[in-house]
Amino acid sequence: MTKKNYDLIIVGTGSGNSILTPDFDDWSVAIVEKDVFGGTCLNRGCIPTKMFVYVADLVEGIRHGARLGVDADLRAVRWRDVRDRVFGRIDPIAAGGEDYRTNRCANITVHKGAGRFVAPHRVSVNGEVIEGKHIVIAAGARPMIPDIPGLHDAGYYTSDTIMRVDEVPRRLAIIGGGFIACEMAHVFEAFGSTVTLINRGPELLRQEDHDLRARYVDLARQRLDLRCGENLLAVRKSSSGLTLLLEHTADVEVDAILVATGRVPNTDELDLAAAGFALEADGRLKVDARQETSVRNVYALGDICSPEQLKHVANHEARVVAHNLAHPHRRIESDHRFIPHAVFGSPQIAAVGLTEEQARAAGHDVMVTSRPYGDTAYGWAMEDQSGFCKLVADRTSRLLLGAHIIGANSSMLVQQLIQGMAFGQTIDEMARGQYYIHPALSEVVENALLGFPAA
Repeated sequence: MTKKNYDLIIVGTGSGNSILTPDFDDWSVAIVEKDVFGGTCLNRGCIPTKMFVYVADLVEGIRHGARLGVDADLRAVRWRDVRDRVFGRIDPIAAGGEDYRTNRCANITVHKGAGRFVAPHRVSVNGEVIEGKHIVIAAGARPMIPDIPGLHDAGYYTSDTIMRVDEVPRRLAIIGGGFIACEMAHVFEAFGSTVTLINRGPELLRQEDHDLRARYVDLARQRLDLRCGENLLAVRKSSSGLTLLLEHTADVEVDAILVATGRVPNTDELDLAAAGFALEADGRLKVDARQETSVRNVYALGDICSPEQLKHVANHEARVVAHNLAHPHRRIESDHRFIPHAVFGSPQIAAVGLTEEQARAAGHDVMVTSRPYGDTAYGWAMEDQSGFCKLVADRTSRLLLGAHIIGANSSMLVQQLIQGMAFGQTIDEMARGQYYIHPALSEVVENALLGFPAA
């Protein structure tokens, strides 16, 4: 008979699954999972998308080889082979994680099914109510589907489903202009789709610094049918596929639609508001600096409570929650000061901290510097004419407020700046207090730092 009372219930097996350190070997634990083990990142997000992006980057390299003296032709991209390689790696990991927790952990009981809170410390799963002295809610988020006439009847993909299709759509419409839309546009255009990207906003990637947004849009227009500042009024089935009726520009005929208009936290599916939990205005679960919800001994982490919806944030919060559960008398707080992000589109973008606009709005005496990839020796080798590193600093404190890089390997180049910000280094210490390998691409960061006026 299934145990009904536990020391700990964990709802969700993304970063929530990593909480179970040896500190909890003598706790009775229930894991509730409605879907597949490993969460969004492993199964439908970070990991598979980047495996597809890597192949798309190779395609782009072949396309532009001639400028470096390499005349190469792309014969084909074998979509099914790529797809099967991706999920041939991922699916066994998810299955292995479930098998390990189900069959090899004596103190853990796995409840497969959709959990629903019937009280602050009680969860109903498959008609059975289980109770936990402590609970961790790590149930993530799901794609947000806009209410567009005809969309449901026509059929659509989301980031949850499109990576497992059998064939690359010949004509693909992507609705949205954020991380997911830009990354999937890069992948499917490289793999052979004619991609129309439709975004309500005037630009793409609205969270980025304005200079990066402008550069990205200019480059995207070279590959995509880009419709910014556009509204999708309706979708109609036609004899040749699907017709998208647009408000300001010509209608579009496509074979498939990818909806990438953001993600919503799964608080509603868990009935958290009805169970007495406080929510943020946007539906996220409200937590304090220690990741505790409004209910004592109930913690939350990741996309269900975090505005960033980033795996590295969820992992950080999981470590905080694990510590606070195991050491309730010396709890710690999450550090959300310098959260970086990257967009693995074409080109890549990475950033941390404030944009120039945000820094000025916050009242800082702002200094800005920007240096192109093409001013470095490695940039010459790449013949890179579009990448650059933009930095934003405070004139008085000489602390870096934000770093914004667009171009190859930007997700790696930004890391040294994250470290400098986290440890309180001034821009002068970052620029002069260490060696920069010559002629590595990291010299673009050095050049940008040296571009600030002297103190």
